[in-house]
Amino acid sequence: METTATLKYARFPAQKARLVADQIRGLPIEQAVDILKFSKKRAARAIKKVLESAISNAEFNEGADIDELYVSQVVIDKGPTLKRLMTRAKGRADHILKRSCHIKIALCDKKEENK
Repeated sequence: METTATLKYARFPAQKARLVADQIRGLPIEQAVDILKFSKKRAARAIKKVLESAISNAEFNEGADIDELYVSQVVIDKGPTLKRLMTRAKGRADHILKRSCHIKIALCDKKEENK
């Protein structure tokens, strides 16, 4: 059984979110929540909310035992980029790229063995 939760259009770059996602991939959920709770990264707060949503989806929709759940998959995809201009000296302009990402977390009952 695999349960998922997603967050779309998160307002931080996918590259920075992947740094946090790599820390929790393959861990039991109680350990993953603790890592996200004490992380100083801005993306950790949003990833923690998605993880908690996946946990409640597994508990109420699938009837899974929370103590046996593992983070089986964390996917951070690139989202749309907002393009802005900032005026500079002598009539010039700089481009500002405000990046976003999509977060998908999947939980499963037992830890999958690497084959």
